[in-house]
Amino acid sequence: MKNQNRSVSRRKFLGSMTAAAFAAPFVANSSVGFASPKSKLKHACIGVGGMGWHDLQKFMEHPDVEIVALCDVDANNLQRSAEALPDARTYSDWRELLEQERDRIDSVNVTVPDHNHFAIAYRAIQDGKHVYCQKPMCHDVAEVRKLTEASIEAGVITQLGTQHASGKGDRSAVQLIKNGAIGKVKHVYLCSNRPSAIETYRLPGPRPRQGQDVPSHLNWDLWIGTAPMRPYAPDIYHPTIWRSWQDFGTGWSGDIGCHIFDAVWKGLDLKAPKSVVAKVQESWQESAARNGDTWPQGDHITWMFPGNELTESDVLPVEWFDGEFYPPWEIQALFPEQPYPAESAMLIGTEGALLIPHKEMPVLLPEDKYTDYSPPKLEDRNHYHHFADACLGSEKTESHFAQSGPMTEAILLGTVAIRVPDTVLEWDAVNMRFPHHPEANKYLRRNYRKNWGVAGF
Repeated sequence: MKNQNRSVSRRKFLGSMTAAAFAAPFVANSSVGFASPKSKLKHACIGVGGMGWHDLQKFMEHPDVEIVALCDVDANNLQRSAEALPDARTYSDWRELLEQERDRIDSVNVTVPDHNHFAIAYRAIQDGKHVYCQKPMCHDVAEVRKLTEASIEAGVITQLGTQHASGKGDRSAVQLIKNGAIGKVKHVYLCSNRPSAIETYRLPGPRPRQGQDVPSHLNWDLWIGTAPMRPYAPDIYHPTIWRSWQDFGTGWSGDIGCHIFDAVWKGLDLKAPKSVVAKVQESWQESAARNGDTWPQGDHITWMFPGNELTESDVLPVEWFDGEFYPPWEIQALFPEQPYPAESAMLIGTEGALLIPHKEMPVLLPEDKYTDYSPPKLEDRNHYHHFADACLGSEKTESHFAQSGPMTEAILLGTVAIRVPDTVLEWDAVNMRFPHHPEANKYLRRNYRKNWGVAGF
């Protein structure tokens, strides 16, 4: 018989350990997960349209990965992937896949809209499956905390879909920061001002007053999943545009923030922020129809993180800019070439500055000061293959949940601040609440749609 007291004690230990991970830099240990060596990885792809199609192709390229099951709520997406993998079993409902494939798969990737990340990944982890999950890890802060705890307790291999974290650019930046190339860090500026993003991904809303018939190839009930039901409308939800809506996406900062933040988070060994505040697009803030349903088309978020031996002081400001908000001109002017990289991180240190353009190699500034500085000599890694190799018994992954969970939580605190703009929200990481701002606490977790609840949500 299972020892009840031992089980309870283990849960208490894991809970306290995970809380510490969010309040302080996580120290990796065996609980991160190391798989027993295997010759083949039996893998299932959940979500095979859009980014899911990209993820599927990357896993197909690994010689020791066998994709045995496919799932998508859109029959058109499923058909295309089935034509590429005619021997794979197909499903429209991820719950059915996990039930039927329980003893036939080792791992899954979760590449679906943000609002269904937790339900799928949590269920897979409870079944002992390794999980690759697209960013952000979850839709809500409370989901991130729960999923991180679950992954640690299960000891499975996990990887957040921050694929550029495995590239030599981001990994070189991490080493430069840790090596003190720019001295102690004083301030960090993050931005994502992709010109095409506003028209393509950030709808102003509001939603249509009346829905339309759901196309025959789409299971709208399964697509909605954990979110509140709403009538189907073409061209504003599926595919991709769901990111514009609070019910489904996490805004631009929640999506791209995981990419831009990653090297900074790892390089500086950051822990949970002390506070967060946001300024938002004025027209969005003044429209109840928009700010209760969509994300703004621009925002400026500022976190105050506890300092450490890598920072100049005991508090480190980290600012995020997107849409109509841009880093200060004096910061952009530090980069001698123009235009300033639309998606990048700039760290200001006591001895210099470090620019990390998204998908590119970092640049030490001023360049003439670092002419003779030898950068780290690293090679690119394939983020997907690194996950598969870890599942097959290799080293731990670059963006395992114990590492990326606390970072994602901090990023999603920014999405809470967006919905309570111009308010400094002090954060109690251990108890997971804003002690002085109860109006903000309601944005930390959702109530799932009836019959879709999982793990207390």
